[in-house]
Amino acid sequence: MAKKEETFHHRASLKQKHKSFKRRFATKNSMRDKAKGRTQRASVKGKVQRKHSRADRRNAVRTEQRKKREQIVLNTRIFSGRHRAPKMVAVIPLCADTDTTEIVRRLYAGAEEEFPENAAKTQRVLNVQRFKQTVRFVEVKRNLLDILDAAAVADYMVLGISAQVEVDAFGEQCLAAIQNQGHAAVFPVAQGLDLVPVKRRGEVRKSLQSFVQHFFPDADRVFSVDTDAEALSILRMVTSQVPRGIKWRDARPYMLAESVEFEPSAEDAQTGRLAITAYVRGANLSANRLIHIPNHGDFQIECIYNVPVAVEAAHGSAIEEDDEPVVLDRPDAALQDSLLAANEPDQLANEQTWPEDEEMAGWEAQMAQMEDEERRATADGERVVRVPRGMSSYQAAWIPDEDSEEGSDEDSDDDSMMGNDDDSEMGSGAGSDEDEDEEEYEELRIDANGRPVGSTNGASVADASEVGDDNDDADMPTAEEDLVQLRAYLAEREKQNRDDTQFPDEIDTPMDTAARQRFARYRGLQSFRTSPWDPYENLPLDYARIFQFENLRRTQARIQRMSEDAAARVGTHVRIVLRAAPAQAAADFSGDRPFVVYGLLQYEHQMSVMHFTVTRNDEYTAPVRSKDPLVVHMGFRRYNVQPLFSQHLRAGSNGVHKFERFLKPGVVSVATVFAPIQLGAVPVSLYLPSSVDASGPTLVGTGTTLDVNPARILAKRIVLTGAPFKIHKRGAVVRFMFFSPDDVNWFKPVQLHTKYGRIGHISESLGTHGYMKCIFDGPIKQMDTVCMNLYKRVFPKWNTTLWSEHQQDEEQRLQWIAPVDTESKAEFMEL
Repeated sequence: MAKKEETFHHRASLKQKHKSFKRRFATKNSMRDKAKGRTQRASVKGKVQRKHSRADRRNAVRTEQRKKREQIVLNTRIFSGRHRAPKMVAVIPLCADTDTTEIVRRLYAGAEEEFPENAAKTQRVLNVQRFKQTVRFVEVKRNLLDILDAAAVADYMVLGISAQVEVDAFGEQCLAAIQNQGHAAVFPVAQGLDLVPVKRRGEVRKSLQSFVQHFFPDADRVFSVDTDAEALSILRMVTSQVPRGIKWRDARPYMLAESVEFEPSAEDAQTGRLAITAYVRGANLSANRLIHIPNHGDFQIECIYNVPVAVEAAHGSAIEEDDEPVVLDRPDAALQDSLLAANEPDQLANEQTWPEDEEMAGWEAQMAQMEDEERRATADGERVVRVPRGMSSYQAAWIPDEDSEEGSDEDSDDDSMMGNDDDSEMGSGAGSDEDEDEEEYEELRIDANGRPVGSTNGASVADASEVGDDNDDADMPTAEEDLVQLRAYLAEREKQNRDDTQFPDEIDTPMDTAARQRFARYRGLQSFRTSPWDPYENLPLDYARIFQFENLRRTQARIQRMSEDAAARVGTHVRIVLRAAPAQAAADFSGDRPFVVYGLLQYEHQMSVMHFTVTRNDEYTAPVRSKDPLVVHMGFRRYNVQPLFSQHLRAGSNGVHKFERFLKPGVVSVATVFAPIQLGAVPVSLYLPSSVDASGPTLVGTGTTLDVNPARILAKRIVLTGAPFKIHKRGAVVRFMFFSPDDVNWFKPVQLHTKYGRIGHISESLGTHGYMKCIFDGPIKQMDTVCMNLYKRVFPKWNTTLWSEHQQDEEQRLQWIAPVDTESKAEFMEL
């Protein structure tokens, strides 16, 4: 039988093959094998999708349009009708030669109305019959505080710029402050264009428009009021547009006062009842809430009266006179907010422990010594102070008593307001020898007036009656000495800032003090983001005085719903009577300066731990350190604060954030202070208490309120460094990190790392000079540096106070006024 002849077949190149990873082409067996017994449950979440008809889609669009129209009508309803509220227009001068009164006069001429010459600058009300709208002009001078107050309550802003004089540094600072605070629609008005040659007017307009758009991109045109037609176009846009709101402002009621009356009480002529007449704007006002007056604080409402004002006639009849005031709302004693801002901590509620006999041993001698020192300090007002040798009695009088210093503890560096913390840690040691202390310091006895009485070291001093007051004046440092000391202080701060940038958080271990004692309050963390840290352990006493929310968002939503049911509706002309208001508040009311009052939401008077983001101003280059005194403008409130800065990063599971010694440029940081609660996102601006130049207040940084959270942990880090002495494979002998074997054994559980990325731990101590054997996850280099991170929680200080113009000296008050406006400065000081 012949063998069957074999034939050769080519592989089919056009055969279609399904991609195995595509689910739709997989077989049932392959899907079952891939699932390995798992079953998939179909999701039941979400709405059932069904196909809508064409008519249903049209109805949905019409419903959305109707809702938008209703919202627009609701927003514009308060500006229409017989009892309509006026739209507030702030007229802000940006140049030294800007005349705001002339701008308002031109607008009156455009509406063909007579200009009220005798009316106050903030009380001129224009009734535009042509558009059936009312406009109130708020003219301000070149005062940054007045400009911010006017811009905060204005529906529109008219920025007065000059076609001949450039906007100076103060004007640019005002624009930056308005931009950060939030603003309404802007109308830039150029004055003096008629004096510019016709060929250059277009070029000047383009230049001014480019400048304005740098701060306000929506301003696409520069207006002029040289003719009545151009003035009328501005009024047409103001009356026809819907005012653009500011979210943080519209969340609470605010009022621009028309009149203020004060009635002193029978007990004290400096306090009494304060009646404020104004239109309610923003949100509805309740008599159970508090009223905040800038520069004066928060006050309770006694009563709210409805004072209707008829702007125009009804049905062609004559305009009616104002009706009698009607009681609109009275506070409920059970629901009215209290003026109690902080709790009174009960120290007896803490854990009570009875000391043992060993702990009591030695207390009798200490008590006798303390009583003796107190007896010496209180005798004839005399006290003994320890001062550097050569210090004058005038300088010694300003040194506080160590025993009476409030809040002192073992770690004195944390209580230093000027940051002596880092000075001591950055140095080579924790202290000096006793012999050096005796040579550099002496004890000086001074009386209640600060005059020297005697020397405890046996040195004789002249009798105070023989020395006289002339000697005390001679001991005062001269202006040249003050300047030298200030320059030395600023140079030291600059050096510390530079060291912190180059070697962040690195310090030298003290050689004459045990590291386990010097860093007793620090702890090691294996992971900065996940290692557990109880936020309620070892809290200071100030944390017993604050308030905390269980759920901030839910509380804020409930407060917003409550404000919708308040009696005083938006757009109502009311008279608010406040209790126990100071007479100075009525004296501050002037027709040339805006007098603005704000209604607080519930709980916004209570103190808590406030956090707000801060971005440093690029134009301010001096170092800004934690605990430096600053002035914060938080929305409509201003405070003197000394904030702590920390990193603005997403926290781990433990809620720990790294403390920053300095406010770094180009990085968003978080500032923490004790302050009254501020609900919602509110703009924040930080200024120096005293300006460093004559161009205006010094802006340090800007930001936004972040959270009200006392449980946020600010962990201060220090880095102890050592140098490799001998290296053998993964092991190394490290020195200069500690100088005692006891310290090595104390910090043995803390993890080590190197600047080149190696991780290790201490194995054992070697010798008696602090050498230690360490094991790493790989070989290290001789040029590497071994580091150990230690952390300690820091807390803000209870030093937040209300900022007031009346508490500032003349230099601090004048920094808010434009330097070239000498007339305004003179009038401001008279007020």
